[in-house]
Amino acid sequence: MHDDLIARAKAWLAEDPDPETRDELGRLIDAADTAELTTRFSGTLQFGTAGLRGELGAGPMRMNRSVVIRAAAGLAAYLNKRGATGGLVVIGYDARHKSADFARDTAAVMTGAGLRAAVLPRPLPTPVLAFAIRHLGAVAGVEVTASHNPPRDNGYKVYLGDGSQIVPPADAGIAAEIDAVRSLDDVPRPDAGWDTLDDSVLDAYLARTDAVLAPGSPRTARTVYTAMHGVGRDTLLAAFARAGFPEPVLVTEQAEPDPDFPTVAFPNPEEPGAMDLAFAKARETDPDLIVANDPDADRCAVAVREGADWRMLRGDEVGVLLATHLVRRGVQGTFAESIVSSSLLGRIAVKAGLPYEETLTGFKWIARVEGLRYGYEEALGYCVDPEGVRDKDGITAALLVTELASRLKEEGRTLLDLLDDIAVEHGLHATDQLSVRVEDLSVIARAMERLREQPPTALAGLTITKAEDLTRGTDKLPPTDGLRYTLDGARVIVRPSGTEPKLKCYLEVVVPVAEHAGLPAARVKAADLLAKIKQDLSAAAGI
Repeated sequence: MHDDLIARAKAWLAEDPDPETRDELGRLIDAADTAELTTRFSGTLQFGTAGLRGELGAGPMRMNRSVVIRAAAGLAAYLNKRGATGGLVVIGYDARHKSADFARDTAAVMTGAGLRAAVLPRPLPTPVLAFAIRHLGAVAGVEVTASHNPPRDNGYKVYLGDGSQIVPPADAGIAAEIDAVRSLDDVPRPDAGWDTLDDSVLDAYLARTDAVLAPGSPRTARTVYTAMHGVGRDTLLAAFARAGFPEPVLVTEQAEPDPDFPTVAFPNPEEPGAMDLAFAKARETDPDLIVANDPDADRCAVAVREGADWRMLRGDEVGVLLATHLVRRGVQGTFAESIVSSSLLGRIAVKAGLPYEETLTGFKWIARVEGLRYGYEEALGYCVDPEGVRDKDGITAALLVTELASRLKEEGRTLLDLLDDIAVEHGLHATDQLSVRVEDLSVIARAMERLREQPPTALAGLTITKAEDLTRGTDKLPPTDGLRYTLDGARVIVRPSGTEPKLKCYLEVVVPVAEHAGLPAARVKAADLLAKIKQDLSAAAGI
């Protein structure tokens, strides 16, 4: 076993084009570090509907240039076999370690495979890449990003020519072509021949951002903005300036792209502590709202003043605020969300006489909904201009929520006042998440197995009226690894994360409220129910 492992590591080392990972792997081989080598060579990073995502480092189980070149070669072969030869592949990248290298390698592989390649001019938000695919008539797009993962990670997200992320069976088709790449020596990689785009694509994207706002709407809300050490700042500031909003006050410590994300444990606005600097800036400057992007700026977080301090709104709260705003503006088209998001969106759409669809988790599904006008997901993702960007877009979402805050400001009201109105109209929909990060993925598999073998019959004293194993699919949804429980006045979904080593449980309770005076009691009741559901679900899953 030891000899075979060393032989495989040496074969990989011989092909590795990157001096840094070659040094790293060489040291592991010289030290005969079998534990670490086993981890690196226990398989290959699996290419799926999220593309690739993993820790940077040498070997097939890490993100590195060798893995990316193979992935690009697999994608190129997939496109060529489907008649896309000579077609354009557009490539974007964030400011993480190695992102620019991975983008350049991808461009070289596409060029060598007879496709045309164009790389965005510098690290830019993921939505700019998603926009560029359709704007330029590309056959595919690649975004090099690990979004809001820890600093040591990077990733590789693939879109096809419709501008949406890949879904089955494209993922399996591309994965099969990646597996068929025997040696990196078989992959032509010329030194030139692709285009580096100028700013005209970014300008075209920015020109479209205006279209998400209502002509002549108030633009008075003042914001504090954090880019979370990512690539959102310049694009967002340009979009806000075009729209005529007051210039956002920056959280300067997090404004510059920095792949080490020095001020946060996880560069995700949802993680505890990530918004602390933004809250501190808001206490100093007293804005109307705080807006944050994640590092690749496809997500948007919003925080508001509550009493004497600031509170992050949940993704579901922002999702229904934007929906209500669009309904009041008289938009037409389908409203869509994933199954883990609040059922309140469905109630809002139905009452407004608009079509409504529920999809599997992820914008790769939401973006494909027929006639989509607005889509959102509770993990801070909002698609407010599906004709321009068929993916979540943290820049246009920030514009739209700031327009809404401006309109309310003119009426002497706030986003929280509107949330209260929505609760009285449709019932208080309170959501929460039980999220368990694991080192050992078998913990997740065991929890799912336990819930399937010994399903709970009640949670928090509420009877489970319907239990669905989503691996079987439903009349509206394709199969996925998840469980959905419908309770009397509540709903729970349990699923493994597609991008991180986490088990995620999404909880929602609905408490009817007759009038505004009943809201405080309803909130107490909802919080109590959510806490008890969490407790009972943890026990049932053994986590």
